[in-house]
Amino acid sequence: MMPWPPALTHRNIEPELLADATPEQVAANLGDLRRLNRYFGGRQTLQTVLGPLLRPGSRVLDVGAASGDHAATFAQAKVISIDIAESHLRTAAGDRVVADAFVLPFAAKSFDIVMANLFLHHFEDAAIVSLLAQFARLARVAVVVNDLERSRMAWSFLPLTAPLLGWHPLTIHDGTVSVAAAFQPAELAALFDRAGLAGVQVRRHRPWFRLSAVWRA
Repeated sequence: MMPWPPALTHRNIEPELLADATPEQVAANLGDLRRLNRYFGGRQTLQTVLGPLLRPGSRVLDVGAASGDHAATFAQAKVISIDIAESHLRTAAGDRVVADAFVLPFAAKSFDIVMANLFLHHFEDAAIVSLLAQFARLARVAVVVNDLERSRMAWSFLPLTAPLLGWHPLTIHDGTVSVAAAFQPAELAALFDRAGLAGVQVRRHRPWFRLSAVWRA
């Protein structure tokens, strides 16, 4: 029986199982995330918001890229995938760099676009503000965020569809934890404001329960 979703009136950050998972569990989880991105709104949202900003040869930094499958979505751009875990990047397309997102090894304005996909919700608000300020320092054109919208329906999606779609138990656990840690549109906009990134455009993307935020440099 599916557990009843919590109220989700505010962000609630809890540990995810992925941090202590076995290599087999990590592989299964990353495979599930690739499916979610391909068929349940990740790529669609990113194409909608990032596509109009790209030009042939645009340099894009994907922070917290995990398996790096977003790099293959934009053949016209040069995407550099960054993750703190080398194991996550082994199957990533294009250039890959193992680095801490809080200490990115690049000079100011090194990229046209800095993006973070399903990444910011892992952190407390103060850490997100620090990350956004660093992203803005590196971006010549825009900072793009693609993340989850916190809602009870979004929280219920993985448990409800697991019998049909066969999600790994780690994916179900970490997915519901991620939704509980995710954002409402006004919350995400406020974090950009706190980072000094005025004028951000935050959009809902239905039926995917995704949020995008685009700040133009």
